[in-house]
Amino acid sequence: GGLAVAGLGLVRGVPLRQAIGSGIAVAVAAVPEGLPLVATVAQLAAARRLTGTGVLVRSSRALEALGRVDVICFDKTGTLTRGQLTVTGVAAPDVPLPFTAPQARHLLQVAARACPPPGNGGARRLAHATDRAVVESASERADTDRSWRLAEELPFEATRGYSASLGRDGKTTCLAVKGAPEVVLPRCTRVAAAQGAAMTPSRRRAAQAMLHRLAAQGLRVLAVAEADLPGPPGRYHLARNGDGHPGPHPDGTAGARHGGQARRPGTAGTPGAGPGPAGPVQPAGHESDDMVSGLTLTGFLAIADTPRPSARATVRRLAEAGVQVVMITGDHPATAVAVARKLGIAHAGRVLTGTEMSKLPEARRSQLICASTVFARVSPEQKVQIVQALQRAGHVVAMAGDGVNDAAAIRRADVGIGVTSRGSTSARSAADLILTQPDTLPILDALVEGRALWSRVRDAVSILVGGNAGEVAFTLLGTAVTGRAPLTTRQLLLVNTLTDMLPALAVALSPARVSQNGENPLITAGPVGPFLAPELARALAVRGGATALGATVAWQMGRLTGRRQRAGTMGLATLVLTQLGQTLLTSGRSPLTIGTSALSAAALAAIVETPGVSQFFGCTPLGPVAWTIVTGSAAGATLTAAIAPRLLWPD
Repeated sequence: GGLAVAGLGLVRGVPLRQAIGSGIAVAVAAVPEGLPLVATVAQLAAARRLTGTGVLVRSSRALEALGRVDVICFDKTGTLTRGQLTVTGVAAPDVPLPFTAPQARHLLQVAARACPPPGNGGARRLAHATDRAVVESASERADTDRSWRLAEELPFEATRGYSASLGRDGKTTCLAVKGAPEVVLPRCTRVAAAQGAAMTPSRRRAAQAMLHRLAAQGLRVLAVAEADLPGPPGRYHLARNGDGHPGPHPDGTAGARHGGQARRPGTAGTPGAGPGPAGPVQPAGHESDDMVSGLTLTGFLAIADTPRPSARATVRRLAEAGVQVVMITGDHPATAVAVARKLGIAHAGRVLTGTEMSKLPEARRSQLICASTVFARVSPEQKVQIVQALQRAGHVVAMAGDGVNDAAAIRRADVGIGVTSRGSTSARSAADLILTQPDTLPILDALVEGRALWSRVRDAVSILVGGNAGEVAFTLLGTAVTGRAPLTTRQLLLVNTLTDMLPALAVALSPARVSQNGENPLITAGPVGPFLAPELARALAVRGGATALGATVAWQMGRLTGRRQRAGTMGLATLVLTQLGQTLLTSGRSPLTIGTSALSAAALAAIVETPGVSQFFGCTPLGPVAWTIVTGSAAGATLTAAIAPRLLWPD
């Protein structure tokens, strides 16, 4: 633009110095000086508003991505649910049991033995919520386990899927195991409920039926098994590492307290010697691929984790906002489906398990991930795979969780959301946003604020860039007519100061609009599309054209009725008032926008009408006729900007 103006001036015979000055003036007009400040202020204002709704913003990058999020992945336990687990039922391999039954008390006792020892702090000191629930239930309902002496424990590990403890019950060496049913059941060869009878195909089918019956109620299910071993515990070692059977912890958490290594009480950890050729543990000095086998199935524990009161409303509102909700859990598939249906997650029957994911080629896995809304028995690594697959498919993904096992996926997502209530430090450290209360509804407030941020920045860009485009067009037209720019560099800087700074900042600071029914229209508007969308291009064209039209009309009428300086002042005043009028069209309901626009208009009048100041900017005071022309031209241009989009783009 500057080169074009300088060239036009030279063609019209204007001296080189004046032509270069006109070119510099256009260059000044073209630069939206306030754009970086407006974008920064808009982000800070959005972050401050979110703090009032219980959302702490740790990264400005998240604010930019929030408005475009179209998929939110939720870890189930502790995020969509309370994370306060309670043992609500026990069952023999084939029938439910009352808590008062001797077999039920024995089942709880064996399950508690398979948990890490709580120590002096009781169950509250245990790392996993599942272990805490089991130990608390056993202490309330089972007999005091005074005869049990722990010799060695094998904490949970993600590649193992169960935990085990080796110890002595009186004079008998015992092994207690609890874990994911699909991992523990194949290791059972006998059934305790049938007086130690062999695990026949019919009994195995009955056990599977009981498992699915409990899981279909949305309950987390643990299989509990045991074995009596000959000889003292010192003859055996629980091997470290896994046994080739992958599977998540019933909590859905990963990692072991002691790195997955077998640990004897009072030691720093004792690596297991090789497993023996048969039996549930290994005599020292022998090796085997199967560490725990030949077990007797004691029964099942049913653990309830109730959804948060706001979880169902959150899922429904997110769906209304055009955001797909995905639930990820380490629970049994039937449990995951039951909970997803309670929460109202769309297509809850489409469940994909971690085992299925591990067997699929990457292309097919990504395809199924994008078609599924519920994921069960998923490891932390697979959570990252889910996020990455959705991102490769073009989705903008948010990940919400509270556990150590969620941290990697939270960090990988476009927007990471940590839940602070009972949440882990690693999840909070990885998150871009932190929910300060155990409530998921503020996530919707964050999405709306993100969309409003994009809307405000687009409006500000329209004000800054569109107005500057109009100034450039006006300068080009004036130069084409007279050979010199109608406004000086100082005058164009004044125009930008009055129109770009305070009014644009007011638009950036304005809160999201609310409809008459109190609902924010951005909720149903869907995720934000590309920033340089056709709507923005149209707004820039209309604003630039209207601004140039109003200023050109006033300037030309000033040339016909007075001196060049008077015409330039009329063009300057019309540039300012036309842009302020269009700013009010964009965000006129905001008191802050109205106030800053009125302040800029008053400053314009004061500068033009104050003799010394007016001369400093190369202006001249205007009379009533000139102000009538200026206000009429500005009003006509603003009206044109209001009706032009409806006429040019009726859709």
